[in-house]
Amino acid sequence: MLTNPSFPDLLKAGTPLLTAWCGIPDPSVPGLLAREEFDAVVMDLQHGSIDFAAALQAVPLIAAAGKPALVRVPVGDFASASRFLDAGVSGVIAPMINSIEDAQRFASFMKFPPIGQRSWGAYGALSLSGLDPSVYLRQANDLTVSFAMVETREALGILDEILQVPGIDGVFIGPSDLSIALSGGRGVDPASAEVEKALDHVLDRVRAAGKIAAIYAPSGARAGELARKGFNMVSIGSDISMLRAGAQASLAAAQRG
Repeated sequence: MLTNPSFPDLLKAGTPLLTAWCGIPDPSVPGLLAREEFDAVVMDLQHGSIDFAAALQAVPLIAAAGKPALVRVPVGDFASASRFLDAGVSGVIAPMINSIEDAQRFASFMKFPPIGQRSWGAYGALSLSGLDPSVYLRQANDLTVSFAMVETREALGILDEILQVPGIDGVFIGPSDLSIALSGGRGVDPASAEVEKALDHVLDRVRAAGKIAAIYAPSGARAGELARKGFNMVSIGSDISMLRAGAQASLAAAQRG
């Protein structure tokens, strides 16, 4: 959704945004979570079960709650990034951006000329924003956010170059995949000392570039730590983990009785 203030403005306002993370293939789930106190809702098409059609149906439900909708597209599926922008999402997360060419190609689908090569077809975005087509065309590049995922040694090694690609607005850290990469595949530890050092490095370089830093957190407690660390946006857990946690808490309360 093209919010007022815009999603980029919210990200740069100084207070970290906390977002829901959805993968259940039912558009009512992200619509429901948008009614909670999350600042935005992310739909995960890379590892979640939600598909393009269900995520598309969820965009107006999230917008009806006054929240921005974001998506994480599958690896390399930059064409879907443009289609989601047409539908009115405020941000797209692209996984496995491991080269300058990956970043440039992603940006080309995210931004209208002269920055990128996004083509015209903003049917949903026009309806949700209320903007005249000519006004939307002029403003769209500054109303939506492109997040390049940094989750490998290759991406860390060219972080400054990725951040300098026109049309890349920020990075999104996948700490689990990053931990696998940094450990050489020996294990998954998103809170390891090596990952923490990498996060500090990323934050330093993102701040120097004047861009946006976002990250995934497996729990609310970890999300709080990462927000205090300086990330502009932190995605919390998942709809499945929230469902399980609610079920466990209800059972525990009943069993205590």
